[in-house]
Amino acid sequence: MFTFTPAQQRRALFWLALFHILIITASNWLVRYPFTVFGIATTWAALSYPFTFLSTDLTVRIFGASHARRIIFLAMLPGLLFSYLLSIVSSASGGALFDSVAARIALASLSAYAAGQLLDIFVFNRLRQLKQWWPAPAASTIVGNAIDTLIFFSFAFYASRDAFMAAHWPEIAAVDYGCKLVISGLLFLPAYGVLLRLLMRRLTTLEQTRAAALRPSLL
Repeated sequence: MFTFTPAQQRRALFWLALFHILIITASNWLVRYPFTVFGIATTWAALSYPFTFLSTDLTVRIFGASHARRIIFLAMLPGLLFSYLLSIVSSASGGALFDSVAARIALASLSAYAAGQLLDIFVFNRLRQLKQWWPAPAASTIVGNAIDTLIFFSFAFYASRDAFMAAHWPEIAAVDYGCKLVISGLLFLPAYGVLLRLLMRRLTTLEQTRAAALRPSLL
């Protein structure tokens, strides 16, 4: 529907990849801090990580699946590196260059992020042609978050040196997934609809302005 210049695509790619890196890093920091909701344990990452799916779905809708996949691959390794560095700085190892807990969390994050986001893109892209706007982001978020949560918590905390997380990760993972779905349904899905309308209106205006500027003069 819209055409973008190479410069516009490069700018979008840079800022969206940077956004993903920031969310990955912040979420890997926040996942180390559990809290309880009605007596059930979860982590603060459940509040931050759904932003990646919101960003990915909007990217697929506006730029296409191939552009969204490029963002995922660009964000993966920097997100892994920054998450690991942040973890070892704050860990009990005193800032040693290697910490097994931090390494497991970072690698789990990389695996879960790649699998969850690529599955999200696949599902969203298959459903994006439906007349209603909401089935694609709803279905992709449900499926993508399920794979992401399962891979991350099982890889990061099964038999971990972190005694609390090793003992409670299945419960925390289930609640984390439930929280993500609730937050996505109440906040991110409506936000997707609002942002989509705003962006489409803005892009339509820009497209019309560009077409008018390129139209040969009748004089």
